[in-house]
Amino acid sequence: MGFGSISRVFARGKQRKSLDPGLFDDSDSQCSPTRQSLSLSEGEEQMDRLQQVELVRTTPMSHWKAGTVQAWLEVVMAMPMYVKACTENVKSGKVLLSLSDEDLQLGLGVCSSLHRRKLRLAIEDYRDAEAGRSLSKAAELDHHWVAKAWLNDIGLSQYSQAFQNHLVDGRMLNSLMKRDLEKHLNVSKKFHQVSILLGIELLYQVNFSREALQERRARCETQNIDPVVWTNQRVLKWVRDIDLKEYADNLTNSGVHGAVLVLEPTFNAEAMATALGIPSGKHILRRHLAEEMSAVFHPANSTGIREAERFGTPPGRASSVTRAGKEENSSGLKYKAGRLPLGKIGRGFSSKDPDFHDDYGSLQNEDCGDDDPQSRLEQCRLEGYNSLEVTNV
Repeated sequence: MGFGSISRVFARGKQRKSLDPGLFDDSDSQCSPTRQSLSLSEGEEQMDRLQQVELVRTTPMSHWKAGTVQAWLEVVMAMPMYVKACTENVKSGKVLLSLSDEDLQLGLGVCSSLHRRKLRLAIEDYRDAEAGRSLSKAAELDHHWVAKAWLNDIGLSQYSQAFQNHLVDGRMLNSLMKRDLEKHLNVSKKFHQVSILLGIELLYQVNFSREALQERRARCETQNIDPVVWTNQRVLKWVRDIDLKEYADNLTNSGVHGAVLVLEPTFNAEAMATALGIPSGKHILRRHLAEEMSAVFHPANSTGIREAERFGTPPGRASSVTRAGKEENSSGLKYKAGRLPLGKIGRGFSSKDPDFHDDYGSLQNEDCGDDDPQSRLEQCRLEGYNSLEVTNV
């Protein structure tokens, strides 16, 4: 596809502004397409892909040449399916920085809305890095880690393939909303949505640092401390240690992990007993579970509140660091260019939703009445997801 045909594609429709024919070429380059192609053949294309990836790590995006852009798209972003169109149409990192979401869709053929979001978040992260900031820690969390390690840690590995297919990486995790989980990632169970969003909240609290999270988890592997960072597997170990091993395996692939136990106040001992499958008639076992949970998780709940206040977000409410800012216009939702602003979280779900109790019917706190709105807000934090304002710190 030549530059002329690309311009015609982008110029379709009466409402569309005509684009500069040189949009997909580097404005600083005076070379013809043929001359530039020869230059690439003699120089950049002879470089090993790993060398190009090294340039990605050490060079600002605006200085990238065509070969580096292609290596970034194929290796770093794991999107080889778009490399051919990129080779034809994007000749430099400077051009890449200038692309709108419409350009990504029509010029590069990125039809998946989540793939476009992944590219947009990455481009804006690199733009921020050029403004004197470093790349976000979330940039270090690739989609393989999210799909394999992170989902396994929170006890929801059954969604691994869906996350893998949509190439959900660390930046994308921080942008996910309830409707994304339902529409694109096949997460229909409300409790599983809660589990994922609270897992993201934990990542936010450690600034998306995989190293910090692993270090804290290592310290509590043999001690019942810092339960907010416990993985699903660590929770299973704790259940076995308190002499309830016959029920422990019921938590496998349940979505029960430390952040749920600490940050979600409606997930109490009764809900945990239901998740474990302890019969309602076994009062002694349920009381034993409640006492053990009180000893480990109640002190952590208070710590969680203090930590959340430090970060400017109440416990149990999902936060955002570099959320994709969106603005309404006549053509629908569109990502804003430039630094991604913080906005309403949009991760709405309610503990009163019947589907929220499809697995754990006792999740709703019976003390959450309607008489005192402020008390209800503090006790039923899940209902605050719909319109929560968050602050970047």
